[in-house]
Order: sequence, then C-alpha cells, then structure tokens
Amino acid sequence: MAQIIENISHLDTQELLALSADPDRQAIFIDVREPEEYEAAHIPGIPLIPMGEIIDLIEQLDPDREYVFVCRSGRRSLEVAKFFSANGFEKIHNYLGGMLQWQQEAHKVAAGREHIIDAFTLEQLERKINL
Repeated sequence: MAQIIENISHLDTQELLALSADPDRQAIFIDVREPEEYEAAHIPGIPLIPMGEIIDLIEQLDPDREYVFVCRSGRRSLEVAKFFSANGFEKIHNYLGGMLQWQQEAHKVAAGREHIIDAFTLEQLERKINL
C-alpha cells in the first residue's frame, strides 16, 4: 500500500514495478532529474523531462492519466508531484527513494540519452519501463 507523505502517494519499488506491469492503469512514468544525471543512470524506458521544463508542459498533459515521478532521492520528484496535485491532477505518485533506492536494490539501469525528451510530444510519454 502506497505511503502518503505531504498529501502525495509514494510508491516503493515493488509498487512501482507492479504499476508498470499493469496494462489497465497505463500510468506515465517521468524522470525529472537533469540530463547529465539521467545520462549517467536511469530506469530503462522512463523518459526524462527535467523538473524545470515539466512545469511549462503541464497544460499539454492529461489530468485524467496516472503519473509517477522519479528523481535521484525522491525530493525533487515530490515537489513536481505536489505541483501537479495543486494543478488538478489527482492520480499522482512519487517514487520513494528515487534512483538511489532503485540502484541500492540492484535493479537494472540504463545509461545515455535514450529517452531524453527534447521536443515534447505526448507519444513520447507512452514508453513503459523496460526491465
């Protein structure tokens, strides 16, 4: 069961994996770190939209969809989740512990620019975690 911290749902790794495998939920996963952090290591298949850029794209996103935000430790992604929540998005989750937790649990990581979103389109967010 997801923890609620600062009025935001926080998913642990098992909950994140279960959500990514659930075809009925079609959640969108977004890494909100900076490009150099993403290039060094990221969860395979999750696209990057840096925290400073995602705020400008909120009007292009569907408030009825479910979103999971990821960062290094879970703090920046929590701030993004709170911003989305304050702007009418109800199905918002933060990944508890972020990439530090993911790597501590020895899950597969990818490196490089594979899913950095430079020119935004909604289709780019339809990627699924590739484990």
